[in-house]
Formats: sequence, C-alpha cells, structure tokens
Amino acid sequence: MPLQDVTVNINLVKPAALIGLGRPLILADKAGQPSFKAYADLDSVKADYPDTTNAYKKAAAIFAQGSNRPDLIYIANYDPAADGGTTPGLTLTQAVSTYAEKDWEFLLLADALQADKVAVAPLVEALGIKFLVIKIDDEANRAAFKTYDRTIVFFHPVTAEEPDAALVGACGSQTVGSITWKFKKLVGITAQNFSATDVTAIHTDGAICYVTKAGIDQTSEGITGSGEYIDVIHGKDWIKVNMENSIQLALSNAKKISFDNTGIGVLEGQVTNTLQQAFANGIIAADKDGQPIYTIKAKTRDEVSDSDRANRTYNGLSFSFELAGAIHTATITGEIAA
Repeated sequence: MPLQDVTVNINLVKPAALIGLGRPLILADKAGQPSFKAYADLDSVKADYPDTTNAYKKAAAIFAQGSNRPDLIYIANYDPAADGGTTPGLTLTQAVSTYAEKDWEFLLLADALQADKVAVAPLVEALGIKFLVIKIDDEANRAAFKTYDRTIVFFHPVTAEEPDAALVGACGSQTVGSITWKFKKLVGITAQNFSATDVTAIHTDGAICYVTKAGIDQTSEGITGSGEYIDVIHGKDWIKVNMENSIQLALSNAKKISFDNTGIGVLEGQVTNTLQQAFANGIIAADKDGQPIYTIKAKTRDEVSDSDRANRTYNGLSFSFELAGAIHTATITGEIAA
C-alpha cells in the first residue's frame, strides 16, 4: 500500500433489518515487458490493443456509457508463460499484486478463464479496497465467488457483449453514495429473457444480470458475490480513502500539530469534514430532522497513555454512522371504496 501515517479502519456493523475511486484497470493477456498505461479514448487504446482484442472490447464497453464513463482507464498486460527468466513479464496474479497500489478501483479481466478469476478474487479481497468485476457466461461457474465482498459477478450468456465493463463504465465514476447499482441501463448490452425464478437463482448465487422491467432494460441487482450491496462497499472505500488523505494533508501542511487538545481538535475536524461530505454524497443516512446520523469520539490528551504521547501516536479517534442505503423493492397496499 502507499506510504502513509494515517490508517482508517471501518467495520460494517449490520443490524437485523473518488477521488480515484471510479477508474478501471483492464488486465490483458499480452506477452512482453510489463506495461501499465492510461488511456483517455478508444483511438489510443487501439494503438496498443487492436479492435479484435478482448482488451479493446472491454474498453469500448466502458467508453460507450456516455457522460457517466470515467475520465480515463488503465490497461496492463500479463503473460501466463512469464517465468522471470527467459520469458519476461508478469503472470496474472503477479500483475494484480504489482499494480495493487495504482490509482484504480475496478479490476476487469479481458482474457481470463474461470480458474484465473477464481485465483484473482481472493487477492483483490485481501487488498481491503478495490473490486474485481467479472463476466460469467456459464451457470455452473457463477456461484464460485459467494464468499467475496469485493467480487461483482455479472451473469450474461452472450459471448460478444461485455456487461462487466459496461457496468463499471456506467456506475463506477458517479459520485460515490449518490447511486445504487440496481436499475441501471447499460449501453450496448442486451437484456436477457430470464424468468423470475431464473433471476432469483442468479441472485442466490451472488450474481446479477441484465433484464427488462416495466419496459426498461436494467441491472437486476446491485450486489457483490457475498450478497453485500456494491454501494455499501464503495461508500466504505470512499470514507476510508478521503479520511486518510485529509488527515495526512493536515499533518503534512502544518508546521506542527501539537499533541494537546487543540491538535486533537484539528484531527477531529478532518474526520467531521469527511463524514459531512459523505452525508452530502448520500452515503450516510439522515435523521427525522434531516441531520446526518454519525457520532465521533475523541480522547483528550489526559486520556491518552504516557507511552502513546512519548511515541507521538494518537489512537483516540473513533466514529460510527448509519448507512443511507437505497430502496430496491417496495410493497404498496391500497384499498378501493365501494
């Protein structure tokens, strides 16, 4: 992970009931020296990856999503035969590890087989941030990712279409917290004629699909393999990254932040600013008066141990909040008077 002095840990508590967080990385099977490159349009992609390649097709699906598309994408290559000696390059899993610290949030696999996808999913999960987004066209393979919060499985038995890339292009760069990933229209993707029973089975397997409801083509759900909602995980990533960055900037830009209640207040202010912005974005819920539902606790200097003060380490800030969530289904009850 990048060098940093600030670590934010967020645990999702489920009751019973980007700045750089929208850009995709496409990993493509291409022999040769490792290359990680940014592309702002299809013409530049075509110069390195012809329009017959799967990498180009993934990129085309992303750029086809209109104004919601990311400002740029990344494409990097790997070589399954790379051995670090006579055959240079990186294998697929090595590429994931090598590029883990780069400025991307969604990983797309242009040429991977099922075994490759199964191998990459735990690597992305272990990063604690970022998503793997995969297309599955075989019903027997789609349930292999049910233990992963950070793998998005798109079941789509149409070989020539790239719904995983289209999904990232349509949703990934929109303001984190402002959307749910359900109900979304994807340009260039054909809605499938799945029955209600089919869709239920797909969701049970931890996957989503593309269907028509009320005459509108749309994504059937907004979940990851584990059943967690994509916007919940993405919102968690947004808060973690922005809070770490804001506190790191405060520490770096000040001549010194003293280890006293005034200095602690500076850190608390950065946490407050991040949570307020998260509320404005739609990540944090509002109470009945329209106020954000979050709490922040900060230990005073006197409550911090002598050893922590001596080591210049402050571990006294904590916060909690309620997720805004989204309405995905509704039941309306009415009556007709005689």
